[in-house]
This record gives sequence, C-alpha cells and structure tokens, in this order.
Amino acid sequence: MPFRPTASRYGFACAVLLLLSGATTAADSFPFEQTLMLEGRPMPPVKRMPILVVEPNGDATIGLWCKTVRGRVVVTDSGIHIEPGPLPEELPQYMASGQCTDERMKADQDMLDALMQVTGWQRKGGVIVLNGVQPMKFRPSGN
Repeated sequence: MPFRPTASRYGFACAVLLLLSGATTAADSFPFEQTLMLEGRPMPPVKRMPILVVEPNGDATIGLWCKTVRGRVVVTDSGIHIEPGPLPEELPQYMASGQCTDERMKADQDMLDALMQVTGWQRKGGVIVLNGVQPMKFRPSGN
C-alpha cells in the first residue's frame, strides 16, 4: 500500500519545517537592542571601546573612542547601511582625564568613516562582522 499523506500529517510536517526555519532565522538575525562592543585593544589612557546599539526601528547609538553620536541603521538579511550623525563639537560631560586626546578624536572620525562604508554583516560564532573596506568585529556585551 503506497504512503498517502493525510491533511493532518501534511499540516504537521509544514508546522515542523516552519519552526525549524524560524529557529535558524532567529539564530542568524541581527542582534537588535544589544550593546555590540568593537573587538580590539583599548586606546590608552582609558579603557573605553567603541560600541554600537541598534534599535529595531533603525535608531542607533554609536559610542566612539571619545564621543557618542546618534545615527540610523538599515539592516537586511545580509546587508547593512549605517548613517551616523555628525560628531558633536562639545566634549563629553563626564570623561576621564586625557580621554579625548587628539589621537582619540581622530580615531572617532576614522571610525565614523569606516562605519559609513559598511555594506554587509554576518554572524560568525558569537561575533558580528561588519563588512566594508575595513571589516570590523563586534561582540555582544555580556552586560
């Protein structure tokens, strides 16, 4: 007797496939509302590292070596477009002595320039890689 799928078996199989594909999609989805910290070494004399936080609506906070800017981010399956706002003229209100050296201020602008050139993203293990002229690795913060 040949196997003939019934409506209930067909529906069950579709539901299982949908759940499995949803689990894969969730694991590979962009980590919205998480603090992503740039992988690398801190720039002395302070330990502050650049961070990126993207809200589901595209609003973003970009914490740089010295200053913080707001921005907009559009994320697709594997693409990303980051449009940071301008660097504020004023220095941060709360900062450690020597935090905003000329080197760190230049690094802020370099980081913004690199973020504007990002065109894609991918998850590699626990790391989010932003692909552009200069790939950047961000790790979700444990905080």
